[in-house]
Amino acid sequence: MDKSKRLFLKSKRSFRRRLPPIQSGDRIDYKNMGLINRFISEQGKILSRRVNRLTLKQQRLITTAIKQARILSSLPFLNNEKQFEKSELTSRTTTILKKKK
Repeated sequence: MDKSKRLFLKSKRSFRRRLPPIQSGDRIDYKNMGLINRFISEQGKILSRRVNRLTLKQQRLITTAIKQARILSSLPFLNNEKQFEKSELTSRTTTILKKKK
């Protein structure tokens, strides 16, 4: 077989089709926190469409729902728990060092 013909042959590997992240019955709304939390990173950022495997329309609806939930304070704007723990640890160590002197 020529190299030119070989390029256009499809591979015969089977693959499992992934389920869509949003089912047809799911309502994209700021009140649906279970659904919204799946599309937010640990830091509280909105994940990209490529990562979420969403359509453009779904991504827009998710984004507006997340922003509405943040404004209504259902969701925090940032998740600073890790930063808070780090600053707490450094403040403890500095007070211990001052006491020793």
